[in-house]
Amino acid sequence: MVARGATPHHITLRNRVADLLMLTLVVDLVGTTAMWLFERGDAQTGFTTWAGALFWTTTQLTTVASQLPNPVTPAGKALDVVLQLWGLVFASVLVASVVSFFLGRHADGMQ
Repeated sequence: MVARGATPHHITLRNRVADLLMLTLVVDLVGTTAMWLFERGDAQTGFTTWAGALFWTTTQLTTVASQLPNPVTPAGKALDVVLQLWGLVFASVLVASVVSFFLGRHADGMQ
């Protein structure tokens, strides 16, 4: 079961990671659409296309700082903060899930 990854701990970890990835994909797509709607009308923004907003939003979720243009509208700036917070939540939940997996395996081994 361990070699196949079919233990209850493996299944729980796999489900948590899959749920986290799917939720992050939803956050990415909703954030992209919202950012494009908030920023597309401003002359000083770099978000002229939905694809450009997708690239920017995805990089915000995967990095804390970048050289890409920053939002200029108040709503865009607020969304930027939310996206950066989601990136921190994502990393924290992922680490906690992996640690929980190893602690559960260790507890089973001690019994």
